Amino acid sequence: MQSGARLRAEAATVIDAVISDGRSLDRALAQSEPQVSLADRPMLRMLCYGCIRHHWQLRAELNARLEKPLKKRDRVIESLLTIGIFQLSDTRVPDHAAVSATVEAARVLRRPKLAGLVNGILRNFLRSKTSRELPQSEEVTFNHPQWLIDRIRQDWPDHWQQVLTANNERAPMWLRVNAEHATAAAYQARHAVAGSTMKGLPQALRLESPQPVDALPGFPDGQVSVQDAAAQLAAPWLLSDGGQRVLDACAAPGGKTGHLLELLAGSADLTAIDADAERLGLVRETLARLKFDATLLAADASNAGEWWDGAQFDRILVDAPCSATGVIRRHPDIKLLRRETDIGALAELQRGILESLWPLLKPGGRLLYVTCSVLTAENDGVVGPFIAAHEDAGENRVLHDYNIRDLMTEKAPGFQVLPGKHGLDGFYFACLNKVS
Repeated sequence: MQSGARLRAEAATVIDAVISDGRSLDRALAQSEPQVSLADRPMLRMLCYGCIRHHWQLRAELNARLEKPLKKRDRVIESLLTIGIFQLSDTRVPDHAAVSATVEAARVLRRPKLAGLVNGILRNFLRSKTSRELPQSEEVTFNHPQWLIDRIRQDWPDHWQQVLTANNERAPMWLRVNAEHATAAAYQARHAVAGSTMKGLPQALRLESPQPVDALPGFPDGQVSVQDAAAQLAAPWLLSDGGQRVLDACAAPGGKTGHLLELLAGSADLTAIDADAERLGLVRETLARLKFDATLLAADASNAGEWWDGAQFDRILVDAPCSATGVIRRHPDIKLLRRETDIGALAELQRGILESLWPLLKPGGRLLYVTCSVLTAENDGVVGPFIAAHEDAGENRVLHDYNIRDLMTEKAPGFQVLPGKHGLDGFYFACLNKVS
């Protein structure tokens, strides 16, 4: 009981840190995971991800039973209550165990006087969960903030419900097999890995069930990496016609950097930059595991004058900072942390990065603009006006592999992979050639 109560108390602390303090779910979990046993950590993550993913529905269930909000200092108990409701409605935890451990967790959180409230609300939920009707709202129905529902519906009138539904699903685990070692199919056969491959993505392997990276054959020595299949489109798209001097802008955490180097096989000069020096360390770690070298610079892509040496690049990958609305299923806290006012600021930053990096591209060179967003304002809404304003910029709509066409929806300009389609994350791609 004490272990279960500690687990739920830590989960409530994590969820409250996201909701009340605006912390990312990853950072909050990193602080709480050491407080529970190794055996309890999967359960901790399941509770935290589940409660954040279904935040609006769980809060509606709670508000229907809570007479008034708790005092600010006790708001963590509201998060604890959503954990209790989530266990009773969406997990296989026995009802009595879920209630008992959640009530005890109130005492672990040093709110013993609220243990009775927790017990009463959870038992009320058990009595009425099949009969009580929640207030109808799109936020509760789709578990997204209203502003984001409205944006996605506006941008994707024929697909908006599909996108929202996919955002609330668990994402599969995809691997990228190092092209220097094998194809995905060969790796799967060699190691008897349960999973599936996809046409047009020869290095991508979708696992039947997620695994710890340490359990992946060949991971420590760079034979395989974890990367969503949609993200794996970027490197071969950029390099389909070669390129000796390559810039990877906004490179952290390094997944696409590693993929570029795998395809280049050490035959080119690659520079990877990121404005966050700490996150650039993740790129360094990735390249060390893959046994590749590159020039790494802590630099601002929107201000190339501060770091560029004057030598132009054949290929530039712009993995632009964005709202990440295409990867919500992996990071459900985006729904709580992102604000509508962020979108305009991000689009302005994206325009600034394109303007800054375009002079660095050689005539005849290629720039691939990529975001993990599904919002027009950050995608074709940025690239379209950029092309119109630059006579030497033209879109290249030739795909590097015809098989990937079915994965994407055509935009003007660019192509969009919608989240959930064929198990992929949501990504936007626009390939620009510099007219010589």
